[in-house]
Amino acid sequence: MLIVKAFKYRLEPTNAQAQRLRQMCGCARFIWNYGLAETQRMLDAGQKLPTAFALNKMLTAWKGLPELAFLSEAYTDNLQQKLKDLHEAWKRCFDKRLAAKKPVFKHKSKGNDSIRFVNFDKYCQLDRKRVKLPSGLGWVKFRQSRAVVGKIKNATVSQHAGGWYISFQVETEVEMPVHPSTSAIGLDAGISKLATLSDGTVFEPVNSFKNNQAKLARLQRQLARKVKFSANWKKQKAKISRLHVHIANIRRDYLHKVTTTISKNHAMIVIEDLKVSSMSKSAKGTKEKHGRNVNAKSGLNRSILDQGWYELRRQLEYKQSWLGGQVLAINPAYTSQKCACCGHTHKDNRQSQSRFICITCGYQENADINGARNILAAGHAVLACEVNGALMPSAAGTRRLSNQVATL
Repeated sequence: MLIVKAFKYRLEPTNAQAQRLRQMCGCARFIWNYGLAETQRMLDAGQKLPTAFALNKMLTAWKGLPELAFLSEAYTDNLQQKLKDLHEAWKRCFDKRLAAKKPVFKHKSKGNDSIRFVNFDKYCQLDRKRVKLPSGLGWVKFRQSRAVVGKIKNATVSQHAGGWYISFQVETEVEMPVHPSTSAIGLDAGISKLATLSDGTVFEPVNSFKNNQAKLARLQRQLARKVKFSANWKKQKAKISRLHVHIANIRRDYLHKVTTTISKNHAMIVIEDLKVSSMSKSAKGTKEKHGRNVNAKSGLNRSILDQGWYELRRQLEYKQSWLGGQVLAINPAYTSQKCACCGHTHKDNRQSQSRFICITCGYQENADINGARNILAAGHAVLACEVNGALMPSAAGTRRLSNQVATL
């Protein structure tokens, strides 16, 4: 079994190397925006989306233009990889199953640039706590907190909030894993509780954004009082960026601890197929028709996004695939209103956020635990239907089930 992993470290370039990285990232960002504008123009004119190979041929022509002469200082592989990423972004946009948004222009002010070095064995080299990169960068130090295991395929250098990072993507050949556990669990994701399992286990939320919201608001007020693009304005903006990274790191670290605990203890994890982007849409409405309860919906959206439900699911998926387990995504309809004891479904069963009392059989339980048990039961029902229909579950990983099957 071939496993693809990424090892990310803090990069420590010298001032000259950092300047060169900023230059390379700026050229890559420019070529993304230039290619996006060109492909958008072609699509608007009724032409087909050019292939990645055609975009690379266009890149050669662009580099010959007098006004784009500065691209000669860039590393060609970085520019080609940016156009390849742009082509993949358009393909995801056109795929109805993914329902992805169209690619957008990248802004320097966001401070989230990245470049990728492919063919690592040919052009790069790794030596303990330093890596040799092409295009005049030479040996660059990084903080190696753990060993890089596997064959390195490519390396991505990125910048976040003024700091530089390098991520090595590696491939490792391992035997087909067999999960050490044989249990199945249902997982109900929420706001007041990050995750509630069908066995009664509860993982409380970390609420990293909520806990830092007052500090973030204070820093943003201070930014608004400064002259735009002045030295003090840039320093204040850097503080805000570092706080955003701090919030994201707290959330990501906690999610890793939760998902590792769950995936190690259960071979099958049944979750709801939640459409987070739809659930967290703004309620402002339009100029002609204003939305209702905008402030309440805005607070709910912040709470949903603060939990990181998508990241929770993503981590469970790949960790289960590495361990030989499975993640099942079922239709979330009525899982919070259905009685896990008798199966009666009614909105009056859930009397409050945390209290569930079945109006038919009198079954009482915590609402989140009841929902998690319904999720697990739906997963068992799907597996039973597949076995009876001679459709065995796929190998390790995640399967997205159709609404028709998932509601059985």
